[in-house]
Amino acid sequence: MFVSYKWLQDYVDLSGVSATELAEKITKSGIEVEGVEVLNEGIQGIVIGYVLECEDHPNSDHLHKCLVDLGEEAPVQIICGAPNVAQGQKVAVAKVGAVLPGNFKIKRAKLRGEESNGMICSLQELGIEAKVVAKEYSEGIFIFPADAKVGSDAMALLNRDDQVLELGLTPNRSDCLSMLGVAYEVAAILNREVKFPETDLQSVQEKASDYIKVTVDASEDNPLYSATVIKNIKIGPSPLWMQTRLMSAGIRPHNNVVDITNYILLEYGQPLHAFDYDRLGSKEILVRRAKDGETIVTLDDTKRTLTSEHLVITNGQEPVALAGVMGGANSEVSAETTTVLLEAAYFTGGVIRKASKDHGLRSEASNRYEKGVDPNRVRVAGERAASLMAKYAGGEVLDGRVEVDTLTIEPAVISITLEKINRVLGTNISAAEVKEIFERLQFDVTAEQETITVTVPTRRGDIKIEEDLIEEVARLYGYDNIPKTLPIGSTTPGRLTEYQQKRRVVRQYLEGAGLYQAVTYSLTSEDKVTQFALEKRDAIRLAMPMSEDRSMLRLSILPQLLEVIKYNSARQNDSLAVYETGAVFLANGKDVQPEEQEHLAGAITGLWVNHSWQGEKKPVDFFVIKGVLEGLFEKLGLTDQVKYEKANVEGMHPGRTASILLNGETIGFVGQVHPSVQKELDIKDTLVFELSLKAVLEAATEPLQYTSIPRFPSITRDIALVAEKEAASGALKEIILSAGGPLLKEAYVFDLYEGEHMEAGKKSIAFSLKYADPERTLTDEEVTKVHDKVLKALAEQAGTVLRG
Repeated sequence: MFVSYKWLQDYVDLSGVSATELAEKITKSGIEVEGVEVLNEGIQGIVIGYVLECEDHPNSDHLHKCLVDLGEEAPVQIICGAPNVAQGQKVAVAKVGAVLPGNFKIKRAKLRGEESNGMICSLQELGIEAKVVAKEYSEGIFIFPADAKVGSDAMALLNRDDQVLELGLTPNRSDCLSMLGVAYEVAAILNREVKFPETDLQSVQEKASDYIKVTVDASEDNPLYSATVIKNIKIGPSPLWMQTRLMSAGIRPHNNVVDITNYILLEYGQPLHAFDYDRLGSKEILVRRAKDGETIVTLDDTKRTLTSEHLVITNGQEPVALAGVMGGANSEVSAETTTVLLEAAYFTGGVIRKASKDHGLRSEASNRYEKGVDPNRVRVAGERAASLMAKYAGGEVLDGRVEVDTLTIEPAVISITLEKINRVLGTNISAAEVKEIFERLQFDVTAEQETITVTVPTRRGDIKIEEDLIEEVARLYGYDNIPKTLPIGSTTPGRLTEYQQKRRVVRQYLEGAGLYQAVTYSLTSEDKVTQFALEKRDAIRLAMPMSEDRSMLRLSILPQLLEVIKYNSARQNDSLAVYETGAVFLANGKDVQPEEQEHLAGAITGLWVNHSWQGEKKPVDFFVIKGVLEGLFEKLGLTDQVKYEKANVEGMHPGRTASILLNGETIGFVGQVHPSVQKELDIKDTLVFELSLKAVLEAATEPLQYTSIPRFPSITRDIALVAEKEAASGALKEIILSAGGPLLKEAYVFDLYEGEHMEAGKKSIAFSLKYADPERTLTDEEVTKVHDKVLKALAEQAGTVLRG
């Protein structure tokens, strides 16, 4: 909301309070003033000039040579390029030495050989935005009224010696979407009176009811509709003071009738609409819901298709306005208009918001109706507009209003105790002080002992409960005046929980390993929702999805990560490693809140190592992504608790996928995406994992222990075992470590052979075993004894033999 400081003084005495000081006081009372604009900042030397003579420039086909009286000893010659400049006009002139916006200084000059002593200015050149300049002056200079005094300050006549406060209103403070609403607020802050505009409405004997009949079929949407008829209107420009006030508020002037409705909109916050009575096509106004498929051409010359959710004003047959949003072109006020039907109505916010949203029309009127207008101002605003049309458009107001009124106005009555006000605010305000605050707000208030009863005026629809009253007391008492107290009691320094600390470790490790963090939608489509799910549960559909692609709560993160791989691969970023920690949603039955479980998922594709200068390239494979997980589990102290088993997972490669087991419980899987899925997504070999992060982070771990660096040498023995082709190396390793006892420190696979010279159904797998004792040097005999025990256990438990 743009508030003119000069205009505001019509309603509140602002003596002794500058615009900047007022802005600070308003902000401290709870409404943020986002800025104060000085309209004539840096501009000087602009006066009213009278064009005595105007002729074409002898050396130009578009310039004019003008002789202009500036109220000084002699007129001056000015060369002007405006197409609408003419003799007998009063115009804004920047004299030699004047300064225009942007620090543009006017100097004496020669244009095409002719001397120019100043500049005849358009409104845009004086700093007024082109979008608020009347269309007739948008391509030329502004013509002042004949009574403008030659030599006087043009900026003052244009109200540019003003300052405009921009209020950042929250949706609940719609009462301040008008000058009178702001005046109430300022008067309360300054403890001064509100001065109301005078309405002197004189009507003729003819009855408005003889000209129009009003029917409302949609009384829930439109409980009050008031129509006034004004005859013998003379369309012309509105008074200069009205035009300049509209422009300062960001509204373009049109003509006296339209400008008056816009002026009242700003003054009272009540939208009005003027119909050309002779173009209505009937003597009836019918307010109803639109019919599905019905159309209207609005004032912006756009044809709009309506539905039964939209409210329209009709002439009994066809729509003539989209109620509360925009009028129809078929009843627009024009230069030929002589009789006006003035609408003042109360529309409910929901139906206006629906039409505004559906048609993408956000007008000043719809903005106010959506947030709520004061029902007690509807008639007053209509009367004020009618009186201004009589005064500035020469109209005759017909006797009476034609109305349909089913509106019930019940002001809110709220009671609160003084004790509660002081307890909530931490103050010791007296009942007299509280009563005085509400009286400054012009609320009816009574105080009986400790109970204060407030009758809230209808203009303040935001005040409904006790806490609203407490807020009003706080902001007018002054937030700076509320005592400052320190909290009482012990304090605890903030810290991360153990779970949060471990989650941070997970992210830091994965990013250190070269994976980028991804953040994807937790919503997915019906065909993807069950893909890669760790638990098979019913999918959960949203009640009101924004699209079918985002209609289901996900059961797995991997489908979204594969979309990330697909998106990047399509843009030549074909080597990518990403991970995500996020929630999946597991259904617990109908009408039961789903379980939200945190998962960790990752996806890697392309080259894992690419040292082009060494000619070294390594594509990602199963052991790369398994190694990433092993490093993570080691970082979390879970290495001894985690195992991997070959698995078949839908959507995964059957020979390159393993389940991840934590203390014997399956918590996820790791492996390569099935070739058919890769082909469908048009991606290369992609390795993925997904696991329950909650299970990992909540697993119990032993405290970290440190051991000294070995002082005695170790002994290494390598063995090549012939085993069944289906034997798992992990199972063999467990047998080795179990049989080796405390002297066996490490065992790892270093070779695998299947092929020629190997018995059918068999394979050769080689392990390297490391023996050591931290207290002494082992002898060959001691190592051989333990080593033979390992070989025996392998033969008995796995049926292996040493390869010859």
